[in-house]
Parts: sequence; C-alpha cells; structure tokens
Amino acid sequence: MMSPDTAADTLPDVLAGPVLRRIAPLRLVIWLVASRPLKLELMLHPAGHPPRRLTLNDRRLRRVPLGRHAWLYLIDVPLDTPLPHGVRIDYDLKIAVDQGTIGIADWAPHLLHEGAAHPCFVLAGNHRRLLHGSCRRPHHDGPDGLVRADAWLAERRETPEAWPAWLLMTGDQVYADDVAGPMLVAIHALIHCLGLFDETLEGATVDDSQALYKASATYYRREALLPDIESSADLRERFFGGVRKPVFTSANAHNHLMTFAEVIAMYLLVWSPVPWRLVEMAEPPLAEEKAALFRREQAIIERFVEGLPACARLMAHIPSLMIFDDHDITDDWNLTADWELTAYGHPFSRRIIGNALLAYLLCQGWGNDPDRLAGPVDEAADLLENAANTDGWLPTEEQDAVIGRLLRFQGWEVEVDGAPKLIMLDTRTRRWRSERSPKRPSGLMDWEALSELQQHILDAPSVVIVSPAPMFGVKLIEVIQKLFTLAGKPLLVDAENWMAHRGAASVLLHIFRHTRTPGHYVILSGDVHYSFAYDIRIRHHPEGPWLWQITSSGVKNAFPDTLLGWFDRANRWLYATRSPLNWITKRWPMEISPRDPDQAKAGERLWNGAGIGLVELDQSGRPHSILHLDARGFDVTFPPRNQDA
Repeated sequence: MMSPDTAADTLPDVLAGPVLRRIAPLRLVIWLVASRPLKLELMLHPAGHPPRRLTLNDRRLRRVPLGRHAWLYLIDVPLDTPLPHGVRIDYDLKIAVDQGTIGIADWAPHLLHEGAAHPCFVLAGNHRRLLHGSCRRPHHDGPDGLVRADAWLAERRETPEAWPAWLLMTGDQVYADDVAGPMLVAIHALIHCLGLFDETLEGATVDDSQALYKASATYYRREALLPDIESSADLRERFFGGVRKPVFTSANAHNHLMTFAEVIAMYLLVWSPVPWRLVEMAEPPLAEEKAALFRREQAIIERFVEGLPACARLMAHIPSLMIFDDHDITDDWNLTADWELTAYGHPFSRRIIGNALLAYLLCQGWGNDPDRLAGPVDEAADLLENAANTDGWLPTEEQDAVIGRLLRFQGWEVEVDGAPKLIMLDTRTRRWRSERSPKRPSGLMDWEALSELQQHILDAPSVVIVSPAPMFGVKLIEVIQKLFTLAGKPLLVDAENWMAHRGAASVLLHIFRHTRTPGHYVILSGDVHYSFAYDIRIRHHPEGPWLWQITSSGVKNAFPDTLLGWFDRANRWLYATRSPLNWITKRWPMEISPRDPDQAKAGERLWNGAGIGLVELDQSGRPHSILHLDARGFDVTFPPRNQDA
C-alpha cells in the first residue's frame, strides 16, 4: 500500500472513469476521478463524419478536490455542431504528459473492447431500448449483471442500431449501510493512499475520522460507536424498542459507512479496477468468528474485483442515469416520520446520512442534470476547496451547513425529453408522512410531488417512469408488510411500497386514470431483489391507458430462493383472478396480468437471479420485448400471455 507522501509520483493519472452520463446531440457529460489536476483533450470521431478535437478548458470541465491525491472531474461539453444519431462515435480523452499526450488505450486499456482502438458510444434517436437494474451488492455471492451487460454489448459492437439509449441505474448503486469487512479494509487503505479529507465527528464515541478508522470497533462492531449517553438510549428506544442494534436499522450494518471519505472510496472501489491496484485487503485483528467471516467475504470480493474491468467498460460505452434508493444512503431512509425525527435529531446520525447524500450528489446526481444540481454542487465544491486549501480537514460548521441545505433540497428527480419521455422519480426525500401515526410508513411521494409528476406527463402520448420501488408489487408481500406495520414494526420488513400510504396510493391511481395523462406507461423498478413483469389495464376503461410494471432486481443480489418460491406460490393462490381478496385491495381499479418468465418452472412468475433488465418499446411506447439478461449467461424472456395484448 502506498504512502500518501510518496503517492503523487506513482499513482495512476485516472482512478475511475470515464463514465458516460447525460449525453445529447449538442452536449456531452462525462464523469471521472483523477489523482492530480490534468490537462485534457476530448477527441470525437463519429462514423462517416470528420473527427473533432476539443481542449477541455474551464468552460468545458469542473474539477473538485476530494483529497490530496483525488480530484473529481465533470466534463460538460457544449457542442456547436450536433452529433449524429444512430452511428458509432469513437472517443478518447488525451492527457498531457511530459512526452506529449497519452490516450485511453494507454492509461485504461481495460475500457476497450477486443480489437478496438478507442471506446465509443451511440447517440440514440429515441428511448425505445433501455437497460435497467438496481441493487449491486459487492459481497453478494453471485455474478455481476454489469459484467453480463458488457458481454452482451460487445457482441453488438458492429451494430449500433441495437445499442440501448441508456443504462438506467434505478437504486442501490452502492451499499453504504451493508459493507463487507474486506471492502471496509480496502476503503480505509484507499483513504490513506489518496489522502481523502478528514472530518470531526460530533455525538460519537470517537472524536474524528482518524480515530474512527483506528478504533477497535471499526470492523464488524460499528454499532458500539453510537454515543453511549442518555440521548442515545432514547434513540435506541425509538429505533429498536430499547434493544441495542446496528447503526440505524439494517441487520447488516455492522460496517456502516460513516465519513464522507469512506463513501467516496466506496464509489471508486465499486466502479473501477484501478484503485484495487493500490490497496490490500489485509485481515485486521478479529475474533475467530469474525475472522472466518472476513475470509469468506474476501473470496467473494476478489471475484467481484475480477469483473470490474467489464463493469467499467460498460459505463464507458453506455450513457447512464442514476437515482438513489435507501442503501445508497442507509437502510429504511425516511421510511417513517418517526425515523426522520430520530435520525435527523442526532448530530452523528445526521452527519452519516448527510455524508452519503453529499457523495451521491457528486458521484451520481451531478451527472444526471448539471444545470439543476448547480446550486448544491457549488456549495459542495466550496466546502471541499476550503479543506484542500487548509489542512485537509472539512470545516465542521460549513460541512454541517452544507449537509443541512442538501437534506432540504428538492430537485433530485430526472426528466429527459424524447420518444417516449423518460422520468426518474425521487421516492426518498419528498415523502407523504402518515397522518394516522408517525410510526406508520410514509407515502413514497407527497401530494405536491405527485402533482408535479402529473403536470410533467400531461398530454404525452407515452412515458417511461423509473420508480425505484415497484408501483405494483407482489400483493402477498405487501400484505405481510402491512401486518407488520399494524403490529408497530414496519422497520423489520422495510414496509415501504406505493400502496402502504392511503393518500399516496389514491393520488397515484387517479393520475393513471386522468384523461390527459399518457395512453401508455412503462414503469421500470428495482429494489426487491427479484424480477417480474405485469400488464395492467384500468377496469371499465377499454380505451386505455395501458400500463406495464417491469421490475429488474438485483444487478448483484437475490432474494432467499426458498422463501421467494413460497411467496410466489401463495400469492398465485390467494390472489388468483377470481379471488375475493382482490376486491379489498387499493389497486382493485387496476386489472393486473402477470407474465410468466420462460425459464421458470410452470406457473412461476418471479425470477430470482442476478442480472440486468432490457426492455424494447415499439413506436407507440408499448413493450414488445421484456428480457432479463441473467448474470449466469442466459436470457430470460417475459412474453405476454395474450400475444395480441
């Protein structure tokens, strides 16, 4: 492992990226993280068109420090001449060095497909072919759907018309609350190597980030770092009924990330193979039980790292849009009003949430829409530049102020015009708190946010909506969640679904029935760790609209197989077409027809396997192909029951 004092001359120039983000004929947005300030040139060569060479000056990029040897870049290039649709566009990022310039083939050859001289992208003329998935958990013992997607794309390198318009990352791109021990060791090694910024910690049993990293409880026992004072006892009572639990509510939160540097390091380690060359997963002193767990997790993480070149290559070829779900920040994020009161009412938990959201802003949100996020980014940049210009410590009062404003920010949702219109929903920060009890689940979006959604889709012929949690889920599982809610234990089962809050469910269903809203809705979701597809009609409205709920989850995660099989069978029996139980559901006005995955056993409707979804839409915005690219190397098709539907 390198020392931060000697790293400057030996670190690779680029640590992660380039990652293609928002692209359009007259604008390109590209994300990367470098180890030093770089002089860059962007080369573009559309097939059949003359090449372009663009110097990336201050008007075309922004650079934000993350530490002594880490700089986050957002390249944002306005173009005078539009790029063509539907053709392969080779590109390169040239770095100025003493000997001249070096390109991606020199500094990141893993980003090139076999036989290619450069990475490339395709600017799609519509949104009719989309990759989508959520829930990429590095220490899930299974293959990675992004690796499968890269292999699928490589097979179509010479057919740009077959490329998806977007890679839609629909939640839980990182697991800040569920971290393997070896991953946390690598995170701390990378923080040391890059000199990522330190911070003070208020309300914890450690004073600052350096003390946290050295604490005996920093691996597998981070719940012990919760402040052991009277207010902490109240916090535990409110969260956990008086029983000491891991940080926040996840059963797997013993290594919950806490500092801004930890979350930034996590992003680098899950998106790029390069940082792994700088660190080791050396086993720390642990009790035998935890040492055995560490070794099991280490084997899984090593296999995860083997797939990172392919994952990075995919993100360098397909433009991506990203939206958070809970694990990007913490499990059960804003699930109930009582959760919010407790979490934001304590300085340590508020800082943990804020650090993860600040990292999300810089690593995910910014690239979705640089104009919309300009204000929060300016504040974050000022904070980080102040740390860089002083002693490498984030100014405490300024950090808390930036986090406070970020927690109140409204504008995380993403909208992309096109055919069809594409909207990614923020279902986490604008929640409809329960009027009946602060301990009951909040609605995923409040009345104002839902009204804004309706205004954005009025008179559109069709729309693709990304909702991290399915709008129409497995009814039996939703009922079980409701039973736990009635028992006062919604946190035990993540009781958050669109039907859990009466007001939010009612407004949502009224939007679908409004005469001026789209004729066709395609709803893409993740979250649940299994995949399924539903065709949905509104009863007594034969003229439409039509809806399709398409869920792909997880990219690298899965549901307990036996338990899911039981849920699947029980749900088919209890909520069959003529079951009277259907009459008492909130979604009774909707007629739902599940599709059966072709690789499943007869009658099964839920597919349990890591991978990524691929949906293809026809000219009117109706899905004519719904696939799950299973990470094990085969395709799962969800054909309609009625081919004329």
